[in-house]
Amino acid sequence: MDMTFRWFGAGDPIALEHVRQIPGVRGVVTALYEVPVGDSWPADDLAALSERVDAAGLRISVIESIPVHEDIKLGRPSRDRLIDQYCVSVERMGVCGIPVLCYNFMPIFDWTRTDLAMPLSDGSTALAYDDECLAAIDLSRGTGDLPGWATAYDATTLNELLDAYRNVHEEQLWEHLGYFLERVVPVAAAAGVRMAIHPDDPPWPIFGLPRIVTNAAALERLTRLVDAPANGVTFCTGSLGAAAENDLPAMIRSLGARGRVHFMHCRNVRRTGTKRFHEAPHPSEFGSVDMREVMCALRDVGFSGPMRPDHGRMIWGERGRPGYGLYDRALGAMYLQGLWEGVSAGQG
Repeated sequence: MDMTFRWFGAGDPIALEHVRQIPGVRGVVTALYEVPVGDSWPADDLAALSERVDAAGLRISVIESIPVHEDIKLGRPSRDRLIDQYCVSVERMGVCGIPVLCYNFMPIFDWTRTDLAMPLSDGSTALAYDDECLAAIDLSRGTGDLPGWATAYDATTLNELLDAYRNVHEEQLWEHLGYFLERVVPVAAAAGVRMAIHPDDPPWPIFGLPRIVTNAAALERLTRLVDAPANGVTFCTGSLGAAAENDLPAMIRSLGARGRVHFMHCRNVRRTGTKRFHEAPHPSEFGSVDMREVMCALRDVGFSGPMRPDHGRMIWGERGRPGYGLYDRALGAMYLQGLWEGVSAGQG
């Protein structure tokens, strides 16, 4: 297992030198965040990013992510050009020796929460989601009222996208995902890059938009759209764990037996109602995810890929990017490594 840490580039208040001080963390998960969606990543910029990480005594283990343009998800005529440009970026990843690409296929909205600083009983704050609160968010003015949303759409652009997706049902979105993968996976395989789709977060439709990568059947279907070793998943225990019906260890064993778990996002969530949850400290006792059973499943399938502690709470007075402070994620990295050492040493 390769323990990694998400780093948001030069603008991240967390320095690479501090990431390097977390015992066992040797890999960085990052991206070229300034490149417009749809453009090919400049080779020199990617090489410079890789060199900067190397100079800090780390390496780039995963690119998270090269965003998929909405025209590709919508199946518009421009998708062929955009997919070609996407493939160029993947090839440049391979030149830099970066082995895993985490991406998602969520329409318009990436991971979504309704509260970025929900107070917990211990005085920390955490990300939270409540479907009833989401229904009250007014999108008529664009994405400005959506908590934590980084990609800003004005009202006109957002309404145009929402209108376009009204004509895209789930099966069409699956067709568009298949079209994308049929063209990208062979390029990725030739470049030595493994594609790792991230599940939809949360794993159900929001704002009336289809979401398709939500459960065991969906992940199995995804891997068979292009049945090749380079086509796999980012298994996010928090995203999938938000739905009680998802049996995470069973899903890992099924996908892992075929070598399709390419990247692990490990975090805990506590489900508090129907389509309502908040994020919790990583250890099993604090959330609804049995992290020990997750690790046992990974051990049983021989997982050896990158893993990162995912969203953390804000603790000890820290301020910063919601979900991406230093302290709680560092605690998560240590907990996950200790748990991994324990289950790897025994058979229980």
